[in-house]
Amino acid sequence: MRQKKQYRILLPLVLSVCLLSGCSIFGWTPPKDITITDISKKQEKQVESISTEAYVYQTLDEETKVVYDQVLDTILNHEEKVEVSTCDTQVLDHAYTAVNADYGGLFWVSGYMYTQHYRGDTIVGIDFSPNYTVSKEERKEIQEQIDKKVEEMLAGISQEDSDYEKVKYVFETLIENVDYNKESENNQNIRSVFLDGSTVCQGYACATQYLLKLLNVQSVVVTGKANGESHAWNLVRMDGNYYYVDTTWGNSRYLNEDNSENKYVNYNYLGMTTEDISMSHQAEVFYELPVCTATGDNYYVYEGLYFTEWEPDRIGAVFAKAWETEQKKVSVKFATNDLYEKAVSYFI
Repeated sequence: MRQKKQYRILLPLVLSVCLLSGCSIFGWTPPKDITITDISKKQEKQVESISTEAYVYQTLDEETKVVYDQVLDTILNHEEKVEVSTCDTQVLDHAYTAVNADYGGLFWVSGYMYTQHYRGDTIVGIDFSPNYTVSKEERKEIQEQIDKKVEEMLAGISQEDSDYEKVKYVFETLIENVDYNKESENNQNIRSVFLDGSTVCQGYACATQYLLKLLNVQSVVVTGKANGESHAWNLVRMDGNYYYVDTTWGNSRYLNEDNSENKYVNYNYLGMTTEDISMSHQAEVFYELPVCTATGDNYYVYEGLYFTEWEPDRIGAVFAKAWETEQKKVSVKFATNDLYEKAVSYFI
């Protein structure tokens, strides 16, 4: 969860004079043609955006985009603090939340503190200070270990593959190589995934976003509730359309805490529509999410395993092929409950 601490600094109303270069002057009365806001703006760091293709960034208003860029730049450069271009704490919180949604790989930061600067009862500035969990040197060492593991994981996919193939590969690879474990250390970030091989929903979602970003597939970490419990999953763009992916629920062991069940990939949670995911998931985010209606890159549709009418020969061929290739599990999906019941009666 995000941690925030607030500090209130009252600026004195006396003029502090220093003749040495680099000193600051606090609390002075500016000339009539200069406002306090103008002076504050001169101290704010100007940052060029590197996130114009990121989903949440695109949904923000201009003020929040500027703060987003400043927050991200500070975190990436492991800086102690930055004066942001807003006096609104909600804008800062939205910017920080948006950064974490667009960038799942920020394992070295957890929450932030902000310092408000006052003149009287008026806020004239806010400093943003990330809460770093490791030093800059430790971060570099950990990142090198993560990079090595990621290189191994992505060895079986390339930039030339389709969006669907990339998403399916990441979905399968994470489920097959990472277990769900509430006791896993660093389970709110990607360290638990790539270095420990065990995590919870937040780790799965961050790792999914992180790997897809490396493969040039737009993805977002979405947080909210699933069956009434806090949860995280992903919004993913495939072939120009948006879908939902829940890597955690794709792990068949998710609800089986003793892990006695042989793990398999549950493809029901790969390429879901808004209607599908809304049956169990409720997003709790401040930014707007698209209404996902496309089905072309849904697992069952793409793989030819979705049936909208009664076709016993085609359905039977799927089962026959699975038997011949000694697959441990095969799934098909039907458009209606009547088709499902008919298939169960016919084949089983």
